[in-house]
Amino acid sequence: MNGAVSSSLMSTKINDSEYHPTYGNSSQKQMKRSLEQIEYKENTEALARFAKALGHPTRIAILKHLDNQSCCFTGDLVEVFPLAQSTISQHLKELKNAGLIQGELKPPKIKYCINQDNWKIAKALFQQFFD
Repeated sequence: MNGAVSSSLMSTKINDSEYHPTYGNSSQKQMKRSLEQIEYKENTEALARFAKALGHPTRIAILKHLDNQSCCFTGDLVEVFPLAQSTISQHLKELKNAGLIQGELKPPKIKYCINQDNWKIAKALFQQFFD
């Protein structure tokens, strides 16, 4: 469309039954949506969770850093990466929610390291996916 508004969206609305702003005239075929939930294999859901967590370059860099370090604190990562502590913390949260890292509370800090069990699972799932 190159920035131009399609002619069906510019049409004058006559009434709700004749015009839909997304689909144009009601005589056009509308996409049907299923209300049924799709059931995936457990491995597929785990792979998607890991892939989503790896979907940002900073998170990949954090994992590489943790893999080389055994463990570190959030403050250590702020010194390594030119990002605000809040940004680093958000990335750590995503990695932790995916199960790729684990945090141990050492007041007033949190010590992070790779969750070795899930790391092995993630490696195996990606290997199966790409084979």
